[in-house]
Amino acid sequence: MISDQARNHFVSEFERCSASFAGSSTPWIERMRRLALEQFAATGFPSPREEEWKYTNVEPLARRRFEVPPRSLARITADQVAALAFGLDGVEHLLVFVDGYYMPLVSKLGALPGGTVIASLGDVLAREPWRVQPFLAGNAADTPFAALNTAFAAEGAFIHLPPGVAVDAPIHLLYLTATAEAVTHPLTLVIAEQGARAVVLEHHSGADGTSYFTNAATRVVVGANASVEHYKLQQEGDSAFHVAAIQVRQERDSRYWSHSLALGGALARTDINAALNGTGCECTLNGLYVAGGDQLLDHHTRIEHASPHGRSRELYRGILDGRARGVFAGRVIVHKGAQKTDAHLANHNLLLSPQAEVDTKPQLEIYADDVKCGHGTTVGQLDENVLFYLRSRGIPRDLAGALLTYAFVHDVIGRIELAPLRTRIENIVLQRLPEGRLIREHA
Repeated sequence: MISDQARNHFVSEFERCSASFAGSSTPWIERMRRLALEQFAATGFPSPREEEWKYTNVEPLARRRFEVPPRSLARITADQVAALAFGLDGVEHLLVFVDGYYMPLVSKLGALPGGTVIASLGDVLAREPWRVQPFLAGNAADTPFAALNTAFAAEGAFIHLPPGVAVDAPIHLLYLTATAEAVTHPLTLVIAEQGARAVVLEHHSGADGTSYFTNAATRVVVGANASVEHYKLQQEGDSAFHVAAIQVRQERDSRYWSHSLALGGALARTDINAALNGTGCECTLNGLYVAGGDQLLDHHTRIEHASPHGRSRELYRGILDGRARGVFAGRVIVHKGAQKTDAHLANHNLLLSPQAEVDTKPQLEIYADDVKCGHGTTVGQLDENVLFYLRSRGIPRDLAGALLTYAFVHDVIGRIELAPLRTRIENIVLQRLPEGRLIREHA
């Protein structure tokens, strides 16, 4: 079977490469990797028969024989980095990874508050593994892909903010894949201790026409009264596969904002799981996916309110054209005892062609009796009545359709606080939308 062949391939890849992984001589790291590999080997890749993967068939990914590329192939120029950077005002912190390897010559770190660490995870695993042990050892993966990431965890970014520290400049993590048929397993750790604050931009990119596989994982710990604003820009090449898992753990009175922007990839899925473990936590998940051609873009989210007085807001919007397919499954769980929870979940989709499809499933599970929760979802096409109104005011139909489409997504784009990133997303979306050029011409 294809799944068995894919499983055996990645097990063989692990045996071929693991001796060269950072920290391989540290017992707890080797044990963690081996246990994760065993977990993956026991299940293999998920199938559409599993409820969580019902609408996302990963068989096209499993058929390929992606390999960990040698470091010697990892190259990037300063001009290439500049083209992918955002020109963010005051940006002093940029970590660049190519084909899964840290590139210090094109990375840059400015002055940091005392005790703050922004570093290559590989360097930390090799030289100071004690720094990451509390956040890696003993953490079981909840999907086969997450287990695979843990087994191959050798590189990525490590961000540690001591109590009370604020890093004002955004921290840009650029993960670029340049080698065909390569697989990378970037692991990002963000630890914000009590009262700390940071903005993190996690950016995945690659060239069109190149087939590769990014299997990413991000773990975020937001301490008491701390705040993390996390942007994930998935801008992979049009032949790429992208699977990502984001796990967030929040403590008392903490704030976490997520902006998940899915624009690239042939098949891409992001799972976001946030646990609000302390009283007074706030969690906001914003998402945008724009798909065309034969793309499949999937988001699965889960917000768990485990303590009283929590607040969560979730808004995802998708535009699908051509034969593209979108999947959204959002789940909010209010546990027993999480009284005074205030939660709302919404997913809205716009289909621009008869062949485009979306499967959406918002869910509320409430086990407390003093809460305020709601959810909603819509799937539709451009409103003909509104189009008629705009045309009656002298606006050509093509421009009217473009304006309505852009207005639909701008509700999410407008929530992006980083102005240069917001401008970049606006430009990308306008290039992707039918008649988007008309908006530029009439702006």
